[in-house]
Amino acid sequence: MSDHELLLRIAKRDLDAYRDLFRRYSKLVYALVTKIIEDEAAADTTFEEIFLMIWNKANRYDVNSQNAYCWIITLARNKAIDTKRRQWNPGHMDDYTDDYENYIIIPHLSKQIDPLDLEMAMNISGSIEKALMNLTEAQQHVIYLGMYYGFTQSEISKNLNIPIQTVNSKIRIALSSLRDNLLHGEG
Repeated sequence: MSDHELLLRIAKRDLDAYRDLFRRYSKLVYALVTKIIEDEAAADTTFEEIFLMIWNKANRYDVNSQNAYCWIITLARNKAIDTKRRQWNPGHMDDYTDDYENYIIIPHLSKQIDPLDLEMAMNISGSIEKALMNLTEAQQHVIYLGMYYGFTQSEISKNLNIPIQTVNSKIRIALSSLRDNLLHGEG
């Protein structure tokens, strides 16, 4: 059964589908969460919250996207980054409400994203890693700050002490280089 079909069944409260999805994704989601959140206890709690959220919010998955993998991974990334930000800035974040979760944590994927499933993602992960390694250290750094720290361009600008226009340029060049590396087999 596809990831997409599992999410549709989970939205109908199918516990067997949930177990299958958990078995399929738990290692990957845990690896992502622990890469973002260094504190083991916080990472473990966040991991559990992510799978509880998948159970409770599967009905918010856009069935027309056919993109369960991106939905799950983006949800996990968003939740992990939110947890990390709350550790860094206690009391300076919006209250964590159901509306906040639906707007900030639950992914709203673009219709422009090509569908991707777990098997395909695992097949291309080596190429993506290689393409990332072919970027300059500065390009890797801005992507890392955005992906794993969830920094906005403004926060990257402050962190690196460079103008925001320079950050915009670095990100644009890094993503273009990454795309070129992947398209031309350098990844």
